[in-house]
Amino acid sequence: MRIHHVALWTADLDRAVAFWKGLFGIDAGDLYESARRPGFTSRFLALAPDQSIEIMQAPWLEAACAGERVGYAHVALSAGSPEAVDALADRARQAGCLNAAPRWTGDGFYEAVVVDPDGNLIEVTA
Repeated sequence: MRIHHVALWTADLDRAVAFWKGLFGIDAGDLYESARRPGFTSRFLALAPDQSIEIMQAPWLEAACAGERVGYAHVALSAGSPEAVDALADRARQAGCLNAAPRWTGDGFYEAVVVDPDGNLIEVTA
């Protein structure tokens, strides 16, 4: 098995989609508005064929807790090379969303960490 998509709640769908599109150049699908759950909207962001992130918003969603919480700690995306990590980190620095500069980790990954508008961490690895 492999993961088909992950879903991420956001307080502002448009802002979150703009972040992913702007920093990572990811295509976003059409807006989905649920007939069954009024106010629920989402969009899928295509990472690769059959791999995506669903960004979801709903009026009943409370503001995210500050700090660490139970659940996924981060999403890790592979940029493909250290040079691609460096380039993305430069874009993130300019956009004000770089959380940790590129570095080699103790477990052998070359990565940078960015933070989305809702405070979710995204590791970008080589």
